[in-house]
Amino acid sequence: MSNGEAAKPWLQWYPREVPANLTYPEEPLYALLEYAADQYGERTATIFFGARLTYRQLREEARRLAAGLIRLGLRKGDRVAVMMANCPQAVIAYFGVLMAGGVVVMVNPLYTERELRYQLDDSGARILIGLDLVYPKVKGLGLEHLILTEMPAYMSIPTRWIAPLKLKPPKVAWGAGVQRWAEVLDVKPLPAPIPVDPSEDLALLQYTGATTGKPKGCMLTHRNLMANVYQIGAWLYQRSPADPVRVLVGLPIFHVYGMTTAMNFAIHMAGEMTLQPRFEPREALKLIQKYKVQIFPGAPTMYVGINHVPGVEKMDLSSIDACISGAAPLPLEVQQTFERLTHGRLCEGYGLSEASPVTHANPVWATRKEGSIGLPWPDTDVRIIDSETGQDVAPGEVGEMLVRGPQVMKGYWNNPEATAGALRDGWLYTGDMARMDEDGFFYIADRKKDLIIAGGLNIYPREVEDVLFMHPAVKQAAVIGVPDEYRGESVKAFIVLKEPPFGDKGVAATQAELDQHCRANLASYKIPRHYEFREALPMTLVGKVLRRVLVEEEAAKRKAMQGVS
Repeated sequence: MSNGEAAKPWLQWYPREVPANLTYPEEPLYALLEYAADQYGERTATIFFGARLTYRQLREEARRLAAGLIRLGLRKGDRVAVMMANCPQAVIAYFGVLMAGGVVVMVNPLYTERELRYQLDDSGARILIGLDLVYPKVKGLGLEHLILTEMPAYMSIPTRWIAPLKLKPPKVAWGAGVQRWAEVLDVKPLPAPIPVDPSEDLALLQYTGATTGKPKGCMLTHRNLMANVYQIGAWLYQRSPADPVRVLVGLPIFHVYGMTTAMNFAIHMAGEMTLQPRFEPREALKLIQKYKVQIFPGAPTMYVGINHVPGVEKMDLSSIDACISGAAPLPLEVQQTFERLTHGRLCEGYGLSEASPVTHANPVWATRKEGSIGLPWPDTDVRIIDSETGQDVAPGEVGEMLVRGPQVMKGYWNNPEATAGALRDGWLYTGDMARMDEDGFFYIADRKKDLIIAGGLNIYPREVEDVLFMHPAVKQAAVIGVPDEYRGESVKAFIVLKEPPFGDKGVAATQAELDQHCRANLASYKIPRHYEFREALPMTLVGKVLRRVLVEEEAAKRKAMQGVS
């Protein structure tokens, strides 16, 4: 059976409650908050260090910010950078910019001044809204307006309680041109949000994570983001606004994964968001127990952290209902341990910034497959093609994955060449190598650019990493290709070990032990020839290993050695 447009074998595995096609409202994304405030105004929207905001209060604050931005000169279509950790101000800023007719540019607060300058220059954002912590990085960037807020502004706890999070404001006097958050919001709320065309007008410029190459701004319309939220709602069909869902927002909402699956989904359900500014497993466990969290979208590293908190098996985590893991492959052991601890469901999914971001996930309350990213979501078409011929490959064969659906971006900001390469005839070329089995479940082999070719044979890093994760002593693993005079490339594995005694098995993990383990589970040409043990791996804030950094480090080592010789 072809996996082209005509055949969609994955539909047979849809739960009967999930339709193949959905109806999406032709409304701006801010309609999510407007509806929640109209229908459930007195419900709790956010919980932040004990402080609560209702949906009515959240909307009013967003409308005040919108009015304040317009007073500063914001015009429809202007880009506004939002540079915050998870806090109520981040949610208010996001929807306030949208209500003012602006385009949100989410910025990682950990970016260096060089990274910030590139993103601001590329997007054309002349207004930045951020926490006071970022002032030293942004004060010299020539912004027209810099709006700063303090982390405790919406807290109901003593400021000293934040000390363990290392969020103390910098001891720097603010210069001219800085507007305080409270001053900008000291206006009458905007009577009604600025009208936009959901299908054409941008809501978000989401910059790619730059695990490879220079970041590109994904142009996501209001409809793109709205569609993905409705797709999540359909997939998590046991949840509805009638029974408010409780969501732990531990993923950073400046990343589209956390923004969509945690923040926007929660607001779509008129649910309760418990905001965690910086994910820390012990603190997350406290929040889950205290607020009876039901939904916890995350990355594998977050679940690994939860699983390894001492005494976690004695905690009551029974409120956890459903979790979708993304951003990186989900090791089977991590999934099984988390489900045993919580009795909830942890399912792997897949997405990318260019698709708002989710395109696939395993069914939460129906048949799923281990190691699979699951099924394409409603209204999402998928093809696996031979990159050279452009033809669909047979089920079981690896090729490049293409996706098409209402959540797919409009293109890359000011980059027609990259847009033409990524979007062709309505299909998004993901750059990910994948396969579809006979049932229509999909499996990621690896990034096209991460492919290792040893002696003419293709090696997908994820396959080797999955085998390494099977070893009971391995906590994290990453695999890259390194130059080999004979084979062209060889496999090098970077390993982070669990702390002794490695669970209940007490297994050591020397290079010889891991080599023996790999030989029992991999063809000889896929076995790592080199190992490096580390205390940590370079990662994005959503838990994706930065293989690019490992490759660059290896290149620098080789260059240094050549210089010595």
